[in-house]
Amino acid sequence: MKTAPESNNYMGDLVLQSKPDLLNGADLNLNSYVSHTFQVREMPGKVSGVCSGEDHVCRVGRFTVNSHENQVIFIRPGIEIEHSDTKTIAEKAASEILNTCQQTAKASLKASVSSSTSSNASEIVEQLASCVQDGIAKKIEVANEEIKFQTEIRTDMSDLLEEYTCDDPTMKTSETKSTKQWKGRQVDVLLDRPAAKIHYVHNFITKEECMAIQEEAESDLKDATVADGEGGSEIDESRKAKQAGIEVDWEKEEEGDLIAGLSRRVYDYTNHVLPMFNIDEAGQEDIMSIQYFGRGKEDETPDRYRPQ
Repeated sequence: MKTAPESNNYMGDLVLQSKPDLLNGADLNLNSYVSHTFQVREMPGKVSGVCSGEDHVCRVGRFTVNSHENQVIFIRPGIEIEHSDTKTIAEKAASEILNTCQQTAKASLKASVSSSTSSNASEIVEQLASCVQDGIAKKIEVANEEIKFQTEIRTDMSDLLEEYTCDDPTMKTSETKSTKQWKGRQVDVLLDRPAAKIHYVHNFITKEECMAIQEEAESDLKDATVADGEGGSEIDESRKAKQAGIEVDWEKEEEGDLIAGLSRRVYDYTNHVLPMFNIDEAGQEDIMSIQYFGRGKEDETPDRYRPQ
């Protein structure tokens, strides 16, 4: 079986995507875009030399990429195409719940008609609603269990990846997804999801601002702490840095204070990326300065934060 993309009206040039041919049970990843149509074509058997269609004609199927997430295309016997994605999965689950509840409601209605103590329509509607609610609750429970399982896997993976990335100084930074401009500064977007964003803003802080923070923090530097698991913090041997909180003097902002100016820039960019929050300085934490001083090349314990 071969796959090849074609135009929306099936008249475009075909470009072979599967090399070699796809065998039964195999899979293939396709990079494409919304509205792109692919053709699936049956190939003659290697032993028989013919296809399994009527009069030994090789069968053909087609599918088109849509805008939904997690699309999977199943090629069933007879070159029947099953297109699965987040929307179809949700619709199927909802349909199963509704069909079950409809059958229950119909049975109640039929029983009420044939019995002397008939149920009224409102009672049957309440039964239907309760049935749907229970069905959705069970689906959500299963989904939450899967989310918890996936979260545990990702957490375990992150611990391993942290050690790998820190131990490999030659590892390259993630590739830039897009590049933007913000107030004359180049912004490289490395990750952009609704719940997670990583932006690299070039020249976000000046050398003078960095030195101002370092000097302001110098007299208050203490051993850095880690979370103690009970809402507090504690000193741990695994963290070797020094830290100090710096209270921003906002009254000096108009005077050109370097620390206040940098802090304002932090809030401005945060609100630029996340305008729905409209964050200002009121009630926010102090700037935290974390400094690493190094302890010699022969020290086997790295001078960095290593969670236990």
